[in-house]
Amino acid sequence: MANQVSLEPNQKINLKAARRKERVNKLKKNKLIYLMIAPGILYFLIYKYFPMYGLIIAFQDYKPYLGITGSPWVGFAHFERLFQDPDFWMIFKNTIVLFILQLVIAFPIPIILALMLNEIRHQFYKKSIQTLIYIPHFMSWVVIVSISYVMLTLDGGIINSLLRAMGFGPINFLLSEEWFRPMYILQIIWRESGWGTIIFLAAIAGVDPQLYEAAKIDGASRLRQIWHITLPSIRSVIIILLILKIGDVLELGFEHVYLLLNSSNRAVAEIFDTYVFTAGLQQGQFSYSTAVGFFKGIVGLILVIGANKLAKKYGEEGVY
Repeated sequence: MANQVSLEPNQKINLKAARRKERVNKLKKNKLIYLMIAPGILYFLIYKYFPMYGLIIAFQDYKPYLGITGSPWVGFAHFERLFQDPDFWMIFKNTIVLFILQLVIAFPIPIILALMLNEIRHQFYKKSIQTLIYIPHFMSWVVIVSISYVMLTLDGGIINSLLRAMGFGPINFLLSEEWFRPMYILQIIWRESGWGTIIFLAAIAGVDPQLYEAAKIDGASRLRQIWHITLPSIRSVIIILLILKIGDVLELGFEHVYLLLNSSNRAVAEIFDTYVFTAGLQQGQFSYSTAVGFFKGIVGLILVIGANKLAKKYGEEGVY
């Protein structure tokens, strides 16, 4: 390049030394900030990155008494077995369908709830509603599913009692394939929607009030203000959470689905998380279950990268 200036060896050494000194000075200047983030970095290193060493057993016929170093290498045999498993496409379909239902139905509800809460002017009433809708998040899936069981069971459940009182026949919600997915989504909405509003309410609080004042002067109604000011202002937050959600496409959560799973609804309820437990861990097939988990991680990583690139292509900030 014509504009590039060639440096003498001594000048290059001096330049490197100056940069090194600048980095050290920045490190000293921000040492408290680095100290604050150190526990977070250690957490991820110890509990997230270091255990990845165990992924190597996905390519081995792992035997606990031989260990990772002594177990025989089998390459991609476990992945071939997974893709050739007659249940693979059933599990894949169930996982994708439940994820799409979450994305289409459960994901927008916290946004709608946050917009509605933001319109409440009476602070006591607003905080009371927020407290009530946050409470289910602190209950475990065992409690949520148990309450659903009590309400939906054929033996004295309130829902079936109401159906009988109205002249309808009882519905076996807990063993029905048709009712598994609605029940699953409703439980997620019940437990997580209120908690999910926190981030969106924080984003709404950061919207410049002058924008609303200008809109009022122009005669915009509350709905117009929400559509033209609030939603565009929190769009980047929605996109980031959407990208992170897409990364969990095959991670629907083991505990919730396992509690709802039974032999009658397995055709629509078996997902990768429960398959890893039943076919892998319960039967001692550690290498096979690790291969399934590895496959889930790779799919999630590819989707996050793809969604992030797509968001940036259309002018959004993305996750990184």
